[in-house]
Amino acid sequence: MMSAPNYSSSHPAVFILVGIPGMEKSHIWISIPFCLMYIVALLGNSVLLVTIVKERSLHEPMYILLCMLAVCDLLLSTATVPKTLGVLWSISTKISFSGCLAQMFSIYFIFVAESAILLAMAFDRYIAICDPLRYRATLTCSAIAKVGAAALIRSFCIMFPAIFLLKRLPYCGHNIMPHTYCEHIGVARLACADITINIWYGVTVAFLSAGLDVISITISYMLILRSLRGLPSPRASPKALQTCGSHLCVIAMFYTPAFFSFLAHRFGQHIPRHVLISLANLYVVVPPMLNPIVYGVRTRNIRERVARLLLPEHGMKRQIYLILTDYEYNFETNISFLSWVKESRISGIGKAVGTETAVLGPCERTGLTFHVGVVGLGAKP
Repeated sequence: MMSAPNYSSSHPAVFILVGIPGMEKSHIWISIPFCLMYIVALLGNSVLLVTIVKERSLHEPMYILLCMLAVCDLLLSTATVPKTLGVLWSISTKISFSGCLAQMFSIYFIFVAESAILLAMAFDRYIAICDPLRYRATLTCSAIAKVGAAALIRSFCIMFPAIFLLKRLPYCGHNIMPHTYCEHIGVARLACADITINIWYGVTVAFLSAGLDVISITISYMLILRSLRGLPSPRASPKALQTCGSHLCVIAMFYTPAFFSFLAHRFGQHIPRHVLISLANLYVVVPPMLNPIVYGVRTRNIRERVARLLLPEHGMKRQIYLILTDYEYNFETNISFLSWVKESRISGIGKAVGTETAVLGPCERTGLTFHVGVVGLGAKP
């Protein structure tokens, strides 16, 4: 009587990652842009996180979701790029079987969670544009926390079976992986057994996570467009769509390379392997690098807060100018501002309503409200 094969003993102790097949001589040069993109991703997302956390005015649903997106970007790139650079630099080409499964799980877990966050951001834009009166009542802090928890739970439930689907396979000593990090289908193809279940599992997971999310995001924006068509003011539609522009750019950058890589790995038998591996590396570093740049450039609130964070003196002067020229200023309720003016010796002369004149600096508490126009601001000593 033949005994059943001992699958557990057939697991390789380590996998050897060979990098990008056919381009071994260019690994050093390829690593340079990857390293630079990773540094930009770390700096950009870190600045975005610090800015949102420190600025209380940004503690709103849209920016909290953006904060979650930045965390996912940091984790996704950090789970892959350091090991990729180690492989390209020939510093560390080995990874243990357990470490490979952990890396694979982390990558897909974060990817599915980030997809859910992008869906939540689309819902945020839908409520803000189509039902603005209920925005704050619907998207409360507790609701955002539940969205984050649901994204994590869904990611775990979807990706946890992948570990067992790979552990059940015999590998017959095959441990040379033509890749820079561990992917589910890449590991499964090293097995000396039928991997049909793994292939269909990957297709099902892609549809139940990113596929359904993309469909839901598309429906959200169709409803937004339909709502904008009914607005009485023709100028309102472009302004409302501007608030969605950053989100649409991030969606395109996130899903396009990911779906192409997924489909090419499973159905693109005639696509060169070095193209597939290069694309798989790009979709884990390019979106994390570009997301904070897109939101920083297109979102004025973030752009101004980042400027205040990096250049506090410039930011304070700009804030004073905006306050004095755009709003009514009440000297009784803004004593802290007057204190700052006194300490900084700013010589600003303002023209009040009527014939009164307010001198900013040694000003007493008058309790009066002036419409002030700035004549000049002096520099800090």
